[in-house]
Amino acid sequence: MSSPRQHAHQAPPAIEAVALRKSYGDKVVLDGIDLHVPRGTIFALLGPNGAGKTTTVQILSTLIGADSGESRVAGHDLRTAPQSVRAAIGVTGQFSAVDNLITGEENMALMADLHHLDRREGRRVTAELLERFDLVEAAKKPTSAYSGGMRRRLDLAMTLVGSPEVIFLDEPTTGLDPRSRHTMWQIIRDLVAGGVTVFLTTQYLEEADQLADRIAVLSGGRIVAEGTADELKRLVPGGHVQLRFLDPAELARAEAVLGLGIRDDEALTLQVPGDGSVHTLRALLDILDGNDVAVDSLTVHTPDLDDVFFAVTGHPDDEKTQTR
Repeated sequence: MSSPRQHAHQAPPAIEAVALRKSYGDKVVLDGIDLHVPRGTIFALLGPNGAGKTTTVQILSTLIGADSGESRVAGHDLRTAPQSVRAAIGVTGQFSAVDNLITGEENMALMADLHHLDRREGRRVTAELLERFDLVEAAKKPTSAYSGGMRRRLDLAMTLVGSPEVIFLDEPTTGLDPRSRHTMWQIIRDLVAGGVTVFLTTQYLEEADQLADRIAVLSGGRIVAEGTADELKRLVPGGHVQLRFLDPAELARAEAVLGLGIRDDEALTLQVPGDGSVHTLRALLDILDGNDVAVDSLTVHTPDLDDVFFAVTGHPDDEKTQTR
């Protein structure tokens, strides 16, 4: 498969898919999606429950086949060279692959054996990764005693035993406390800084916002929006400035002067459209100052990924962050 975006002097993208389709009976899960993930970047795939995110990961990691479409991972065609793809990738799923009946060190040794590393090399790689993921002290303890964050770190360390070029992380921080989640974020950033490509699915929109170079939103089997976090946020109107007043008379005067906005007499606030830019805020305050309207405080709201998700998928608020 070739791409017009590729040139002779460029390395191929880490992941490329064209017109990828997958159905189960009458249910269409993927309806011809295209993906382009440059090497050494983080790509996040978002979508509501049942949107096809995990199916996409399963196809790209050779666990299941697509019905049609072309795809390459790490430069290898999934149909003609699946073994080469498997040798170049690592996969960490929603549920830990750690064996709780043995120690962390034994889990790592098992992965080294599966990757056919000789004993000396296996010990070296295991020691380096246990140190890198701050698991040296816990290495000889049964993993049943590990916290959720430790188990996730061990799971990712096991994935790295084979030195993958591309890592698929299917909801890697589900169930973690905020501290452990931020630790995982830093680990992911460090991996990419070292040249690894990360394909991430997540139920936390903040996670995609914090980590991803590009984000795609999957809904109804199609990619309904794609871009950087900032580009996606600009797709959605709804930015506003909320002005707060100490005196109801000042609130009334502000509404009269501006001639627009949503007024809340109980909270003494006036919500007016605005993108939060310095230019917009300065112009707004200049108008109020010029009319001797006293504002106590203001807050700025710009569309976030929650707003984008709701706008492009049309799913209710209680589903918009519960993606699969």
